[in-house]
Amino acid sequence: MLVRRALRCAARPGGQRPPVRGLRGSPRARTAMPSWVIDQYGRNEVLRFTRDMVFPVIHYPNEVIVKVHAASLNPIDLSMRSGYGATALNMKRDPLKIKSMDTEFPLTLGRDVSGVIMECGLSVSYFKPGDEVSFKPKCLSHVEAASLPYVGLTAWSAINQVGGLNQSNCSGKRVLILGASGGVGTFAVQLVKAWGAHVTAVCSHDADALMRKLGADDVIDYKTGNLEQQLKALPSFDFILDNVGGSTEKWALGLLKKWSGATYVTLVTPFLINMDKLGVADGMLQTGVTIGSKTVKHLLKGVHYRWAFFMPSGPSLDEIAQLVDSGKIQPVIQQVFPFSEVPKAFLKLEEGHARGKTVIDVVNKK
Repeated sequence: MLVRRALRCAARPGGQRPPVRGLRGSPRARTAMPSWVIDQYGRNEVLRFTRDMVFPVIHYPNEVIVKVHAASLNPIDLSMRSGYGATALNMKRDPLKIKSMDTEFPLTLGRDVSGVIMECGLSVSYFKPGDEVSFKPKCLSHVEAASLPYVGLTAWSAINQVGGLNQSNCSGKRVLILGASGGVGTFAVQLVKAWGAHVTAVCSHDADALMRKLGADDVIDYKTGNLEQQLKALPSFDFILDNVGGSTEKWALGLLKKWSGATYVTLVTPFLINMDKLGVADGMLQTGVTIGSKTVKHLLKGVHYRWAFFMPSGPSLDEIAQLVDSGKIQPVIQQVFPFSEVPKAFLKLEEGHARGKTVIDVVNKK
């Protein structure tokens, strides 16, 4: 399986590469490749294996083609299999108009990959054929590396770009992670701990040992007693990352320190749902009204309310790779499936109560 990716290709500090003067890459053995696709939105039965997917080609000078060695699944892949975000997806495919629903099929799902660059566009200077992208931490296998990009960049977006925490200002802050045992949660616990925070992780009892291994100072079992009351018994927090949403938003902001710059960031937003239901313009308008009213409401109470989501960023991936290579962050993988068992991997993810990531080993057939 291969993918075409538009990456940040300008040379960056710490990893400058000689410019690629033309299209370079390994010779192609064939023009088709195996892939798992969907031809309609639905449940797991819509997944279809084919050996006849058209081999990708480079259309723009800042693109590369990556031979995928491993890929991981995320909860959003389950949602997108059922049609979540279809409006935004089609708009991205054609900026001038939203295409009719039958034009995106066959559709290949997935957000995370680890692999090796095969070909580079004319303007790509930061990568060359043969590079393990993007760049893969040297200490990790492709299976391990594939578990990190989406959850890592989502957590980085929420904590750093939206929440404002970083290595220089996080030390000693009290951080609460709701839904700490999933892919984003396990990464977030390690990230803020690496930056010196005091971390309280909320999960079920069977994830207690994992949370403490990752560095959590306090672990709260949400199944034991009233979670809100358990957390209110603790000192107030400087930062909350909410991976759960729902009813937690009604009381979680009350756990923050007032008038101190304390921030609540939720990853559960109605942005794509609004676009799917209302269309692009009305969906964006409704989303703006909602976040604006909530921001003002909580600001008057002395705390900050924010939404966050995945944000692609080459420089952030480089920083994450440095944290991994230094031993401060490790991949957390619940189960690995061979490429032939992609539907089983989706079913595993559907079970919920994740303890890290579900990964597909594309190269090894076992």
